[in-house]
Parts: sequence; C-alpha cells; structure tokens
Amino acid sequence: MTEPTRYRVLIADPLPDDGLTALAADRFEIVRRTGLTGEALAEALDDVDAVIVRSETRISAEVIPSGGRLRVIGRAGVGVDNIDVDAATARGVAVMNAPAGNTIAAAELTLALLLAAVRRVADADRSMREGRWDRGKFKGVELYGKTLGLVGAGRIGSTVAERARAFGMSVIAFDPYLTAERAQALGMEPVDLPALLERADVVTLHVPLTDSTRGLIGAAQLARMKKGAIIVNAARGGVVDEAALAAALESGHLGAAALDVFEEEPLPANHALRRAPRLVLTPHLGASTAEAQHNVAVEIAEAVRDALLLGDLGRALNAPAVGGEALRKAQPLMHLAERVGALAHGLANGAPRALEVRYGGSQDQALTALAPSAVAGFLRGIVGHGAVNVVNAMYLATQRGLEVSTTRGAVDATFPEQIEVRVSSAEGTTRVAGALLGEKHERIVLIDDFRVDVHPHGTLIVLRNRDVPGVIGRVGTLLGKAGVNIAEYHQARRESGGDALAAINVDGPLDSSLIANIAAFEEIDSARVVRLG
Repeated sequence: MTEPTRYRVLIADPLPDDGLTALAADRFEIVRRTGLTGEALAEALDDVDAVIVRSETRISAEVIPSGGRLRVIGRAGVGVDNIDVDAATARGVAVMNAPAGNTIAAAELTLALLLAAVRRVADADRSMREGRWDRGKFKGVELYGKTLGLVGAGRIGSTVAERARAFGMSVIAFDPYLTAERAQALGMEPVDLPALLERADVVTLHVPLTDSTRGLIGAAQLARMKKGAIIVNAARGGVVDEAALAAALESGHLGAAALDVFEEEPLPANHALRRAPRLVLTPHLGASTAEAQHNVAVEIAEAVRDALLLGDLGRALNAPAVGGEALRKAQPLMHLAERVGALAHGLANGAPRALEVRYGGSQDQALTALAPSAVAGFLRGIVGHGAVNVVNAMYLATQRGLEVSTTRGAVDATFPEQIEVRVSSAEGTTRVAGALLGEKHERIVLIDDFRVDVHPHGTLIVLRNRDVPGVIGRVGTLLGKAGVNIAEYHQARRESGGDALAAINVDGPLDSSLIANIAAFEEIDSARVVRLG
C-alpha cells in the first residue's frame, strides 16, 4: 500500500503554536525558520510544499522556485504587499491570506486612534510625563453627532461603522463594490469619494494597497476635506500621500490625523511625519493582539491544510474561488475538464488561437473552476505536465496569446453534467466534449461532430477513416500482434460508407512506429495518440 504524501510547511515568521493545530497531523511536517532572506529563503522554499509568513518576510520573484514542490504561500493577515502575487501565479503557486482573523483588532485600533486624535490623548500624556499640567491646552471634540466617512466598507470598515454608531455618529461610505441593499443593511449611506471628503468630519481608510488606491488621498483630496476634519489610516501605507498629509496638518487645515501604517516601514527616524502636529503615530499595530495573532494563524493554517490535502483553493487570491462543498461537487467535473482539454490539444490542428470552455449542468460555480482546469489540461501538451496547474493556467494562456472564453449552456441535453472544449486555429475548429454519468463516471461523448462513448483514461488512439469493411479487424490485429491490449474500441460514423472516427482506449504506451503502421493503412486518413494518464 502506498504511503500517503507528507507535506512540509515552512513557518517563516513568528506564529503561535496553538494557532497551527490544523497542521499538527501526521501528514504535515512543520519547519520553523524565521528571519530568512535572499538565497537562504530561496533554498528553504525549494524544499517545502507551503510557506506561511506574516509581514516581515518578503516573498519576491527571486525567491519563488520555478518547477519546485512549493504549491502554497500563506499570509497570516489581510494584505499581501510582501508577496509577489504575479510571480507566484506565473509559477503555479497559490497565494492565500487570512482576511477575517484580525477584523476586530483592526477595527478596534481604528477607533482607538480616532479617540486618541480627537481627545489629544498622546499629546496630553507626553505633557504630563514632562511634569506639566496643561489642562486648558488640549481641548478636543466629541464624536457624538459627527459624520464618519468610510473609504472601503468591507469586513473591517463595516465593523468600524457598527462601533461608530454606538458613539452616535452617522456613517457615509465610498466603496465601488457596495450595493444599495448592502449599505442599507449596514446602516450607511453610499456616496462617491468627493462627496465623502466634503461631508465627513472623520475619514477612516479600509482599502488594500493596489495600483488604483496608491496615493488615493493626496493633496487635492485633503484640500476637499472640511477644515478641522480628522483622517485615520490603519489600512495600508501608501494610500495616503504622507508629505501632503504633513503639510495639511502644519497648515492647520486638518484638525488631527492618526496613522498606523506607512509607505516605508519602519518609519525613518527623520521622517517629516514624526514632527507633524496633532498626529498620532503607532508602529503597525493593527493585528497586534493576542486574539488576532491566534485567529489569523488558525485561519491560514486551515486554508493551507485544505489546499494541500484536498486541493481546495477557495481561499486563494490567484486561483478559482471554489472551495468547501462546491469544490467537492465540482472536483469530478474539474478532473474531466482536464482530460477533455488534454484530448482537445492532442487532436487540434495548427497553432491554437482561441479556446472556448462550455459547461452544461446545474452547478452555478462550476464554470469558475472548469475553465482553468480545461486550459491546464490543454497547455500540458505545450509546456509540460509539471509546469501548469489551475493557478497559472489562465496566466500562461494569456502569455501565449491564447484567447480563453467561457459559455454556460447545454452541449447535449442527453447528459445532465457536461463540458466541451472548442479549439480554434487557422486550420479549423476542434471540439471535444465529456460528460459525467452519475457523480463520477467520466465519458468522452463527442469528438468534433462524431458521437463517441469512451473512458478518458490511459492511452487513447483516435483514427479518422473511411467507413468500409475490415478496418476494425486490421487495426485490432496489428495492435494484438504488437502485444497491445484494447480496453475499448468505439467506432462512430455519420452515414454508412462515409467518414468515420474510431476512439480506441489501450493499455500502456505505444511505439511511434506502430502508430505509423496504422496510419499507413489505405482506409485511414489520420491517426493520433493522446496520453491521458
């Protein structure tokens, strides 16, 4: 009996042991090595199946192995700024994060920073420690009756809003993905960014750092804010233009600000923000609670476990978002899609230009996973089996100029769950369709416009021939003399005496000279061999 695969997981940043219990089973070996950089990190990643980091370790393109065993990069936290997601995707490595584990901690810190800013807590504390009693110097403002403007209304933003309402604040929000129904349920008014900046007494930021959010709040946006307004950023450094913020505080336009995150961390000792007035600074404490550290460790450990053991990439940022029960139901179809894609590649003529994946069935989320599966099966004949998977299939297709499209609709009403791949080139279109009979019984049911019925397993010979007597016998005899066992032989035709197609499933590999001898028969127009595994 074959021993089950044992997975090695590198813990590259400090994480609590009690948060990693999901990886404590016999199937996992935990390797703790913190502080790795450069060549040492690259060597470590080349010998593990997964790595889990926080924010300290940077997973750059230079350290992600090509063709190694690394399959998953896990970030114990929300942002993945320290991970080169594009490079990981290109190399077929799934990138996962733990977006929910530090929600409460980040929301509570946002409110703590806000309260510290409006009541001048840090300045008053410093004054007291210096021996003064400047009671009249630190007059603040109340939150009651003020308007909070959320930039980003996801998990953390909506949690901040819930707590802000307890202070008697009204809430407006700018979030391109916030629907009117969701806003109403959260008790907030959706507005655009200019309106939010003009109306809010307090602006809090809850967005990731992306190309579209970098410098989102610059000098022009700060100038639109009310005189005396307050801004809090505990999301990501780089979202706020730090020089513009320092200038707005120095001029007195802003009443106060609070930052937990910065463009450069640690914040340089001579940075202008350290000298700006009415500014509360903390050293990226958003997830720095015992509870949050435990929660993000648990969340990412479970995600890594499911990815390695079950192939569940539902929590990956760069892979089909199908997991849990939906994945369990979709996996047989995903396996079939790979086989259909591989067969389509083996039968296609000319350089492929476009590939269409069609799904007919009842699983609403299936097409999300089936397209990368089919493309991965197709590309394995081009880039090699170990170089492509569902994580990087779409990326590699784009790199090779292969246009991929998807269509939802029945291929053949006879089958309740079916998938078809259509490959287009300058020489025409090749069609291959497969169906599930029951939950897991796979069949190839269509090759071009020939109806077939063959199991997509092992070695498949596909013949184009004229429908005349003796072809099946001659092919069978030749295979028998070569010691090749025929598992299935399916002959399909459109009309008697016309063109025909044979799909022959055989045991074991085939010698190229044997296929050449079959193709040499006068009645046979072409012979293709596809290895489906």
